[in-house]
Amino acid sequence: MRKPNFLLFITDQHRADWLGCYGHTVVRTPNIDSLAARGTRFDDFHVALPVCMPNRASLLTGRYPSVHGLRHNGCVLSERTNTFVEVLAADGYRTATIGKSHLQPFSSNRPKGGPVPETGPIAEAWKPDVVPYEEEQPGSYAGEEVYTVRTPYYGYQHVEMVTDHGDKCGGHYGQWFRRTHPNWRELYDPANELPHNYSCPQAYRTPVPEESYPTAWIADRAAAWIREQAGSDAPFFAFVSFPDPHHPFNPPGKYWSMYQPEQFEIGLPYSAHENPPPPLRYLRKRWEQGEREAISQAAFYADDQALREAMALTAGMITMIDDRIGQVLTALEESGQAEDTIVIFTSDHGDYLGDYNLLLKGPLPTRAITRTPFIWADPSDRRACTSRTLASTIDISATILDRAGVAPYWGMQGKSLLPNIQDGRPVRDAMLIEHHDGGPRMGFDKPARARCLLTDRWRMTVFKDEDWGELYDRKADPGETRNLWDDKAHRHIRAELTDRLVHEMIRNMEESPRATRLA
Repeated sequence: MRKPNFLLFITDQHRADWLGCYGHTVVRTPNIDSLAARGTRFDDFHVALPVCMPNRASLLTGRYPSVHGLRHNGCVLSERTNTFVEVLAADGYRTATIGKSHLQPFSSNRPKGGPVPETGPIAEAWKPDVVPYEEEQPGSYAGEEVYTVRTPYYGYQHVEMVTDHGDKCGGHYGQWFRRTHPNWRELYDPANELPHNYSCPQAYRTPVPEESYPTAWIADRAAAWIREQAGSDAPFFAFVSFPDPHHPFNPPGKYWSMYQPEQFEIGLPYSAHENPPPPLRYLRKRWEQGEREAISQAAFYADDQALREAMALTAGMITMIDDRIGQVLTALEESGQAEDTIVIFTSDHGDYLGDYNLLLKGPLPTRAITRTPFIWADPSDRRACTSRTLASTIDISATILDRAGVAPYWGMQGKSLLPNIQDGRPVRDAMLIEHHDGGPRMGFDKPARARCLLTDRWRMTVFKDEDWGELYDRKADPGETRNLWDDKAHRHIRAELTDRLVHEMIRNMEESPRATRLA
């Protein structure tokens, strides 16, 4: 029997509730909604860590960042690491990644953080890796000749790379853009921004045409690769990764004005929180004093108008992605491969996007940044289902391997979701979310280290060396507006959850490699 193909779409910084099939009443996503209409939509799906690189590495490995080593942006996923894509390739799958990968740094900038402790003649606990890890670096794509990525790239035999975000992405896309647009310097010059009246920080009206924007290029290349697979006896796995709707807020062409700020409401303003934790108070105070964050990636507080503008532009980016997903699905259908292909949709993390008047993401793990969409559309079962089970990014790899009929490697921490998809059986009753920050932000005086425990009822977060934490009743208070950490009536709940958190952390310790002898 022929094994199924897998087509996995992933977006960047896209919270779950910003899709029509997840209940959003304004943003239009008919193509993604069509997947939910013939598949399983997971309603309580969360990331392993709500930052791009660590969570993407967790998707590929089925392991937590504290175990696979890519703990925060700027680290690398060691080439010693096995991935589920390598398992598929070893089983005869053709594998491709088209778009944003972000398993290695794509910036040449040095990290900004606290003081680095002095070390002796040997600086690190591990010997340095001999691999240069320059496959996503800007310098690799600076020339005119198309850069050849060393393959297999974490298991991918075919690589078409997009690095960075916004309208000036690099990688193979950047090389293509410079080659096909003689006026590329003018299109990239901020002085040529198209006129607009938006005041939201990082709102930028790009002169780059729709058909040349990264989202369009990725879809064009994905559709072409999928058509090329028609007629092959071997199954395929394709990872199609869009850098949007990650900031800056710069949808091109008609997508800039597709939505208007007044269409959106601030559903969870800062004032809704009864006892805001220190990071929220810190960002609110900075806004009141007129201070801005030093780096563009840091979460910040904004007024209602700026939030609505960010929402309108984010909606434009999401609908553009949806349109282009429709293009790829059409290629799949027209090439005669749709009935053999499982289509998956997810995101690498969310965005505060107005919750408590915040934008972007940070070490405060609210559901806005930890809860992401996950849709599994299998042509062998076209029932529309909604799953309520707790599920994680680390489960994606185990689920794909299970459906492909291939055993996972030792040390994979994710669980297959197939029992839930097929029979509704719960997968777990508690789940761990990690956070390792690369630098101090949101009022922390050093890079935040946090562990979050989710159950179907509670969310508890413990921050290293802090005398405060978070405890929320997810059922009674789904917006997480009343922190029960210091509430005397909930001390026993906090104690029980702390015990469960310890056990969950022990359960997810490194187990690889396993012993080969008794002693």
